[in-house]
Amino acid sequence: MPGEPLLPNPHRRTFLRGSAAVAIAPFAASSAQATASNGEAAVDARATISVEMTINGQPRRLSVDARTSLLDALRDHAGLTGAKKGCDQGQCGACTVHVDGRRILSCLMFAVAADGASVTTIEGLAGEDGALHPMQAAFIDQDAFQCGFCTPGQILSAIACVTEGHAKTEADIREYMSGNICRCAAYPNIVAAIRQAKPLMEG
Repeated sequence: MPGEPLLPNPHRRTFLRGSAAVAIAPFAASSAQATASNGEAAVDARATISVEMTINGQPRRLSVDARTSLLDALRDHAGLTGAKKGCDQGQCGACTVHVDGRRILSCLMFAVAADGASVTTIEGLAGEDGALHPMQAAFIDQDAFQCGFCTPGQILSAIACVTEGHAKTEADIREYMSGNICRCAAYPNIVAAIRQAKPLMEG
């Protein structure tokens, strides 16, 4: 009728209650969808699970959130902080480790994906007598680092560069080490270190 409002003027509390109901609706739906068809609740992705792997030659069992990256598992659960968290997006290479002999960006790998695997970090390269790996010694000899933040990842990647057969030429080394960024720009020295260590690793 003329003079009547088209819509009632809602009370502020009523409006807020309605807004809250709309906001939580997607979460309520997700919760409902998480229930399995047999009526049992789905496994909570935040639940702690047990992961077993061999780290630097030692069997380890870690209790981690299913969403935990291998990098965080190594640093926060195994106490091995050599692998560094740089970009945490797989772009800088500071988190490089070896998994079953292959170089891996540990920030992009879930810890559960390494269950049963053999993992090598910078802490596991030196011999039992403390003798440095040839690549570690070469990085020192060639002064192939400055601040040292990227060095663990650089060394693990450099070792893989040699074992993968990608260190035949300086151009090859630069190409297959390009995933490891050095903000101090020690690249010429890194190349020199790899060329020094290569014959020792192959011999």
